Amino acid sequence: MKKVKLILIILILSLALVVSLQNKQEVETKFLFTSITLPRVLLLLSTFALGFFGGLITASLVRRKSGKSKG
Repeated sequence: MKKVKLILIILILSLALVVSLQNKQEVETKFLFTSITLPRVLLLLSTFALGFFGGLITASLVRRKSGKSKG
């Protein structure tokens, strides 16, 4: 099982490296009343991070709520 996890981690990191190397172009992103120019890879990584942490928070809230109802 440890080998499978290690292989998955290496695969995901390799894919992230390929995406970052291929997306160096500057893009303009508008958010509310401001406009930001940044490399596309930073936009992709920040979107991924927001989704990841949003999922973690949601999962912990659901787990906490279901744990309290059992007690």
